[in-house]
Amino acid sequence: MTLATHAVGIDLGTTHCALASTALGGDKAHAIALNVEAIPQVVAPGQVEARPLLPSFMYLPHGEELPAGALALPWPAHDAQRVVGEAARALGSKSALRLVASAKSWLCHGAVDRRAPILPAGAPPEVSKVSPLETSAAYLEHMRRAWDHAHPDAPLARQRVTITVPASFDPVARELTAEAAKLAGLADAVLLEEPQAALYSWLSGTSAFREQVQVGDVILVVDVGGGTSDFSLIAVNQEQGDLRLERIAVGEHILLGGDNMDLALAYFLKSELEKKGQALDAAQLAALTQAARGAKERLLTHTDEASAPVVIPGRGSKLVGGSVRAELTRADIERVLLEGFFPIVAEDARPVARPRAGLTQLGLPYAQDAAITRHLAAFLARHKGALGDDARSALPTAILFNGGVFKSELLRARVKQVLDGIVQAASAPALRVLEGADLDLAVARGAAYYGLVRSSGRGIRIRGGTAMAFYVGVESAMPAVPGMPPPISALCVAPFGLEEGTRAQMPAAELGLVVGEPVRFQFFGSSVRRDDAAGAVLETWREDDLRALQDIELTLPADPQAGHKPGDVVIVQLQAGVTEVGTLQLEAVAKTTSTRWKVELDTRALNA
Repeated sequence: MTLATHAVGIDLGTTHCALASTALGGDKAHAIALNVEAIPQVVAPGQVEARPLLPSFMYLPHGEELPAGALALPWPAHDAQRVVGEAARALGSKSALRLVASAKSWLCHGAVDRRAPILPAGAPPEVSKVSPLETSAAYLEHMRRAWDHAHPDAPLARQRVTITVPASFDPVARELTAEAAKLAGLADAVLLEEPQAALYSWLSGTSAFREQVQVGDVILVVDVGGGTSDFSLIAVNQEQGDLRLERIAVGEHILLGGDNMDLALAYFLKSELEKKGQALDAAQLAALTQAARGAKERLLTHTDEASAPVVIPGRGSKLVGGSVRAELTRADIERVLLEGFFPIVAEDARPVARPRAGLTQLGLPYAQDAAITRHLAAFLARHKGALGDDARSALPTAILFNGGVFKSELLRARVKQVLDGIVQAASAPALRVLEGADLDLAVARGAAYYGLVRSSGRGIRIRGGTAMAFYVGVESAMPAVPGMPPPISALCVAPFGLEEGTRAQMPAAELGLVVGEPVRFQFFGSSVRRDDAAGAVLETWREDDLRALQDIELTLPADPQAGHKPGDVVIVQLQAGVTEVGTLQLEAVAKTTSTRWKVELDTRALNA
């Protein structure tokens, strides 16, 4: 097999994907060069361009919608029934019911079958739907083909590929991402958390980083992209004279980002148009959302402009001018975005939960509260004391922004203003902003840097392991009591921070394993119980200490050679570990025969 020549990073994002690389080998004394790979894609029917970003959209045209060859790409065997990238986003703005968006968010939605063809959600029966897994694999396959087209002598499948995922992804979503990579022909890809990738990118691109961070710093990575908000805390320590970075906390997966802001601006403009007697249908609202996004990005990056026009197609040829026109002003943006998404809050602010209707349409579990700053305050409060008993121990001293939302100086300044208020309330100094971040391409570049560090040992590596401790439910042995199920205790099988690719040292305790009939394994996770060792048993816990993960229902086969019958309880000892892709593996080993049964916290087990 040909040796890898490149470390390649893939940002499999909610709203766009990116591809970066760096050559393996070379002298440690030389600087690390990270290259962004242009991705050929259809940008309009019959038109192909290579761009640094591949929008994470798939469009499913009907049979006669586009002429033959309209979706052709520079490589063969392209699926003519679907298109991904810029053309998909453009076509979908006119026919939203054929547009697949936010596949990454659906990939981590535990209430749906992520292997089933459920996207686009709400599409009519004549649309041939696709699954979140299939869609994610399609984006990865497009990037693999783009790389192979540009590097025919170094196929991507033979390179050191790193794919990024949100730090808040649970093991199921991580395993599904790894499976999507395998479907795309990237069986050996490893996963990396996005906030870590953003920090790796900053480290690689900042020659004077040691002047910006010192031992004792706690770096808060605030990553707000198109569809999600993700927070992480990374501590700066020292080991044998060198800086050592350790991830100490990650936030929940929050479906809240730039897409929400575009929609809020669209509804604002819709209201203004309706005041003038112009009603919009669903297709026009979708087009208005896309137009509002463009106007927002222009005003936030061109600070000398006071307003930007917003134009969308009209309904029918009789509409004067054939289009609907509105105007978005800087004052509108500041009012809608700052007050709605980045309000000034204190350290005790928490996301607001509104009463919900008894019935709801099936869809993504979006955040109920749009205020990102309230989610951020709650994250910092939840992880107080992460480095010790002192409540100030995990307060950030520096902040690294990531995500396209923070191209705006206005939004960066507001977040810093809120965070300064929170840390100063604890008598801590104002935060330093780590300058020099590449907000659109940092994640892909950082993933490539990580691949080089992992392969050659060059550069600085962030340590951290699992973002939570994992527990399995153990049913108590007790006499039957009418109306009362046996109590469940929680056994810690993987402590917080267990390095991926390693196993936990479990004590030699004996448990009973039911074989030969359907059983249910209950798993729990905790991002706040950092001191529980493997083997610790919780008889009771507070509601905020543990959160239930998805149960796994399956039948563990009886071993007839050992005399096992269906329903037997076999005496076992547990072994546990976390794979390279962050999947928890639990093994039960029979005491007398050494027979092994394995349970993985992933969707394959859930669908067994």
